[in-house]
Amino acid sequence: MLKQERATVILQRLNTLYPDPPIPLDHTDEFTLLVAVLLSAQCTDKKVNEVTPELFRVAGTPQAMRALGEEGILEIIRPLGLSKQKAKSLAKLSGMLIDQHDGQVPNTFESLEALPGVGHKTASVVMSQAFGFPAFPVDTHIHRLAQRWGLSSGKNVVQTEKDLKKLFPESSWNKLHLQIIFYGREHCTARGCDGRVCDLCRELYPNRRKPVVWKKP
Repeated sequence: MLKQERATVILQRLNTLYPDPPIPLDHTDEFTLLVAVLLSAQCTDKKVNEVTPELFRVAGTPQAMRALGEEGILEIIRPLGLSKQKAKSLAKLSGMLIDQHDGQVPNTFESLEALPGVGHKTASVVMSQAFGFPAFPVDTHIHRLAQRWGLSSGKNVVQTEKDLKKLFPESSWNKLHLQIIFYGREHCTARGCDGRVCDLCRELYPNRRKPVVWKKP
């Protein structure tokens, strides 16, 4: 099966499994989505969703977040990994949104990536899920599965994103990145599959004999 043929099969199977995948991070608007994605770095979505209700209750806007301040933010998000750096970033980010963007989350990659704590992946999630701009955020699950499915070499997440964008139609990106994440969590997990166990890996590579040792991002 050629690479493009594998991509077609993957898209068909994931559309059947996850026809309408939800955004796994709880949020109510562009700002709370941005905050939740920033907090999810090196942390599970489940853990973030446990912390954000209280954070958003007292600081659900840039104005309230800036007023809460770094120490107040830290007190709430302390259970999360990298909490000190994230609290610092959120305090500065909120101020920049107020001072430079009239309190609104900007809708360009350049402006988003200029915000403290916001990298390309975070910006991609916000652009795709908040503003509907075609983007393909690559997280650990997507990076792993792209290698197991023979879609990318796994050199780095930048290359993985480029490879996936070439293989899948642009109209599918925003939904597909969520579908792959859900499949990676539920079926093709880091320890539960080695490229020869889950249904999709077996369908794509029925004669694979050796496990796929994936390159971590």
